[in-house]
Amino acid sequence: MFTVEQVVASHKSNIETLFGLTNKAFEGVEKLVELNLTASKAAMAEASSHTQTMLSVKDAQELLALQSGLMQPLAEKTAAYSRHLYDIATGATAEFTKSVEAQAADAQQKFASLVESAAKNAPAGSESAVAVMKSAVSAANTALESVQKAVKQATDVAEANFQAVAATATNATKQATGKKR
Repeated sequence: MFTVEQVVASHKSNIETLFGLTNKAFEGVEKLVELNLTASKAAMAEASSHTQTMLSVKDAQELLALQSGLMQPLAEKTAAYSRHLYDIATGATAEFTKSVEAQAADAQQKFASLVESAAKNAPAGSESAVAVMKSAVSAANTALESVQKAVKQATDVAEANFQAVAATATNATKQATGKKR
């Protein structure tokens, strides 16, 4: 069984993990706030500049040319903002995932040690029950590893799809604004 020292050490480790994850969450929020402030400042500066430029337009053709010239940079900036947002989200998620995986691996190891200890101290004649228990633990570990691999593959596919959609949208905007000129 577990000693008092082991229980205290486990609780201490869990608290340290909790505070570490909380700090990572705040870092993600800080990055998000910083991104939004930067994007807002840039949008305000650009709006001021574009307004001044539009006020100096002399005819409708010049106005149309100015408006079509604004579309491509806007699409590129929107795509860049989306990429930054996605990077912040995936970075925070990766930290949480890494921590959860480490905790799961530690719990698996402790449980395996507990099962092994129970098997060594089992009374004579309980070998088949111990074998069934070890087999169940092994099957559970294999299932958990399969789920972790499936989640990782799904995350990789989602990230690849996001990158492809972002690139396609940027290229489509470039082509559309290029044809208008």
